[in-house]
Amino acid sequence: MKHTMIVVAALLVLAPAPAFADVPGRGWISREKASAGLAKRGYNVTKIEADDGHWEGEAVRKGIRYEFHVNPKTGQITKLERDRD
Repeated sequence: MKHTMIVVAALLVLAPAPAFADVPGRGWISREKASAGLAKRGYNVTKIEADDGHWEGEAVRKGIRYEFHVNPKTGQITKLERDRD
């Protein structure tokens, strides 16, 4: 019985924890609204997700990929830079 409990405990410790994506916070603007500001500037948003307290994503403009951050309450673009990967 002790041996079984030790094995089960070891498996629980060694098992990988599930990855949980961030979720939009209370009072955040929608993904669509966050993307709209970029679309007005000619960017095609290809990925957007909640991450570390802001909307974060990737966009393309004239064939060039960009990374961006958007303030989740105001919609202001707080980071927009060329993706160097």
